[in-house]
Amino acid sequence: MFSRDELRSIPLFSGLAEKDLDHLAATSADIRLLPGEYLIHEGESHRAFFIVVEGRVEGTKFVDGVERVIGKRGPGEPFGEVPVTLDTPSLVSFRATEPARVMRVDLRDFRALSSTAPQIVEHITALARERLEGLQELASSPSSPIAVIAPQWDDAGRALREFLTRNSIEFDTMEPGDGQPYPLLRLRDGSVLNAPSIRDVATAIGLCVFPSGSQVYDVAIVGGGPAGLAAAVYGASEGLSTILLEQEAPGGQAGTSSRIENYLGFPFGISGDELTHRALQQAARMGAEIVVTRCVQSLDPNSRTVVLDGNDVIRAKSIILTMGVAWRRLDVASLERLRSRGVYYGAAPGESRFVQGQDVYLIGGGNSAGQAAINLSNFANSVTLLVRGPSLAASMSYYLIEQLKTKPNVRVETHSQVVDAFGNEHLEGIVVSNSATGETTRRQASALFILIGADAETAWLPPAVARDARGYVLTGRDAKNAEWPLERHPYILETSVPGIFAAGDVRANSIKRVASSVGEGSMAIAFVHQYLASTNEAVLARTN
Repeated sequence: MFSRDELRSIPLFSGLAEKDLDHLAATSADIRLLPGEYLIHEGESHRAFFIVVEGRVEGTKFVDGVERVIGKRGPGEPFGEVPVTLDTPSLVSFRATEPARVMRVDLRDFRALSSTAPQIVEHITALARERLEGLQELASSPSSPIAVIAPQWDDAGRALREFLTRNSIEFDTMEPGDGQPYPLLRLRDGSVLNAPSIRDVATAIGLCVFPSGSQVYDVAIVGGGPAGLAAAVYGASEGLSTILLEQEAPGGQAGTSSRIENYLGFPFGISGDELTHRALQQAARMGAEIVVTRCVQSLDPNSRTVVLDGNDVIRAKSIILTMGVAWRRLDVASLERLRSRGVYYGAAPGESRFVQGQDVYLIGGGNSAGQAAINLSNFANSVTLLVRGPSLAASMSYYLIEQLKTKPNVRVETHSQVVDAFGNEHLEGIVVSNSATGETTRRQASALFILIGADAETAWLPPAVARDARGYVLTGRDAKNAEWPLERHPYILETSVPGIFAAGDVRANSIKRVASSVGEGSMAIAFVHQYLASTNEAVLARTN
């Protein structure tokens, strides 16, 4: 609790009467912060303003997917005045840069001061106006927007666009001029990267592509889908030194979903990239180390080391496999020839801009196909969903089937499959066969999106990590039947190698839903704690 003398030493309160100082001392929170600890998070509603009493804090804001420091506050300086004045969520985050002591004045107490000390209210209001002008200036900075310069059908250009989209980076798309090389990436400072790799782009926009050091982590997470992000959040929040390794961009297949409407707590749905972006921010703020654009080449089950491309080595006491799955390919040669030139596996939301007013087709009868069809229907002239089976009922959620019925430009064709495609530089049409009628028809098509399920890509794992016939990782009881080496039973999410766990879609017999992947990621951390505790106990027993 603050004393009257401490409050009087703060310039903002130096002229207050003793009764007002006593009221503030009795009603204001005395908050102690450790270095790096957040007091306010961007987007939160806190209905209070704050004053630094001891130490220092800094204001941060996410700009182009990267958290940037935009201001600092020292002893005697207030912050958080914009939300109090405008009654809005916080526009920035605030965290301590050193041990700090902060005073919190709730909105109701701030309003009570207005009758006895109007000068304070005027000062806070003026500060809010000044801060708001500074934020507006930041938002309208004259720097050029990031731009991807490449033809629509260029595979490398599409990869750049998808990577930027999945990392919440705003960018423009431009066609190259005559004779101009491509793809090019123009950065905000005007510099240009010629045919950059995805890792070059990640470095340029401020993402982490190299592990921070040679420490032994408590847990290394391989894969940044919903399960991996959940494990990173819970691992870091519970004090485990945590590193997450992602080959592309965090989010996995869920990150490309245009709308997830059955995820608990979001009554109006949430896009996959927004859910991913929030989870990524949360994991980073909890202290997890996020490394992107790195491919895991091998894993040593005995030493629990993970070898990345470039021969960087990660050492960990435990490992969680959350690699998810990869889209299954359709075995039609002409489709492979036109891949990324009108034929796409998956349906990234960023690609919808290229189907404006066109006739497009999707293959698949699951939820991913339904979500993609609904999203594309907002841009395309027509969307035709081709389904091999007799109906959608066996593979798609009821709510999606009902939503598709409300879209006048969406048509569902059952008993149908694509058997050929044609086009020179890009897709121009497809050949569709109907198994019920035996009819084969040739259709004009500007784009074809294939979402026919997915397969586990686990061939790189050592033989000691047992998998089923389809490559999915065995865990729990199934892992015990695969030459389990210990007397105790494996934990539910533990693989055939003690201390190596699997969660989410890559795990055999998992439920292929975002919510279940998130749940398994958090559960895996609970089992990691048990494993580390048992390992420590074994070490102590041997030393005694």
